[in-house]
Amino acid sequence: MKNRLIKLGMLLAVLAFVSTEVDAQAKKPVREKSTRTTTAKKTNSNRTQAAANPAAIAPAPDTVKPVVAAPPEADLNIPPLKPSLRNDNAIERNLVKERTPLAYEHIREDDAVYVQRVWREIDVHEKMNLPFVYKADGDLGNQRFIMILLNAIKNDSITAFAPLDDRFTTPITFKEIATALVGVPRVIQIPDLVNDSDGSKGLMKDTTIIDEFDPDKSVERYWIKEDVIFDKESSRLFTRILGIAPLKSIYNEDGSFRDVTPLFWVYYPDLRTTFAKYEVYNGRNFGGKVSWEELFESRMFSSRIIKSTINNPNDLFIKSYVKDPILALLEGENVKEKIFNYEQDLWSY
Repeated sequence: MKNRLIKLGMLLAVLAFVSTEVDAQAKKPVREKSTRTTTAKKTNSNRTQAAANPAAIAPAPDTVKPVVAAPPEADLNIPPLKPSLRNDNAIERNLVKERTPLAYEHIREDDAVYVQRVWREIDVHEKMNLPFVYKADGDLGNQRFIMILLNAIKNDSITAFAPLDDRFTTPITFKEIATALVGVPRVIQIPDLVNDSDGSKGLMKDTTIIDEFDPDKSVERYWIKEDVIFDKESSRLFTRILGIAPLKSIYNEDGSFRDVTPLFWVYYPDLRTTFAKYEVYNGRNFGGKVSWEELFESRMFSSRIIKSTINNPNDLFIKSYVKDPILALLEGENVKEKIFNYEQDLWSY
């Protein structure tokens, strides 16, 4: 009897344990459903709060950068070279194209017993200097002297130097030269005639103004830096050009002339090969042309002295201490006469 009671008690315990496990498994889905409902309620609560206060939740950052139009740059609009596809002359003209400059005669430092440095100014309006503004086009481009310089810098990789000084210390790019010639493009407002044809609404729109390069008005003078050397070995007086600088003309608002300023310096020995390929206009005989290299070496141009190293310890231009233009011109002639007299006095007995 006692054993039966023990077995009955154990059976009841097993049944109770099994019943508890079944209840636990039956209640588990109810808990998941309750959790999902709570989550859904929290999500709905967050959305309601975000709708009530949009600044509570920060928007996602915009990774797409806005497209900004590049500002316009100064441009000289130099046309490309257009060589003739046929012989543009009645005869074959290849002498200048195939010409190369002769090397300078070597001068020993010990033989240079007299050296003076001179700065000259060339005015293209003088009759002898009219070839500097010859406007025709050739196989090598425009024949104006300023266009020859610009084409040499742009196409022949000739180095231009900033006009900070005349010692060729700071190279500059062609874009910087273009900016110095035509300035930086500027934006102004003009009436918007498309949307406001009669101007009653007062609508305005932006427009970009880009100045054009006028070689005849922008560049009318040139500076030349040269050394005058007397070589005692050959008993000759040599003149060697070192640099050339075009000058930009500056005008007042009323169109009157104000002053000039150098645009850039180029080292003349670097340009001799280029100048030897360009012909110089000859108004008396169109067939009797010489190269620009021969023009400079033969001194076939008119100029005036604006500065020298003779009795000039302060390194000043003549116009700095001689205000009158006529007297400044005479002072330049005085410098020329002093150099001439030095050479002549060597042969006086």
